[in-house]
Amino acid sequence: MEIVDFVEKMAEQFDETDAAVFTPQTKFKELDEWSSLVALSVIAMVDESYKVRLKGVDVRESSTINDLFNIVKARAQ
Repeated sequence: MEIVDFVEKMAEQFDETDAAVFTPQTKFKELDEWSSLVALSVIAMVDESYKVRLKGVDVRESSTINDLFNIVKARAQ
């Protein structure tokens, strides 16, 4: 599992935000497009792509894409 792939998959969950905005340090909840619907899309993407179950609390406690990546990476092993 690579951070570059995770960032790319995160960017795909946002329809109107330019993919160039996304880096591991992106504070995804500060993006204009962030919503509960996008949060659900992220949780579904992680489940489908990495076979990891994220909880709402995981998303709430994460600030950056890298924070989420670290949770997913730890649970994927």
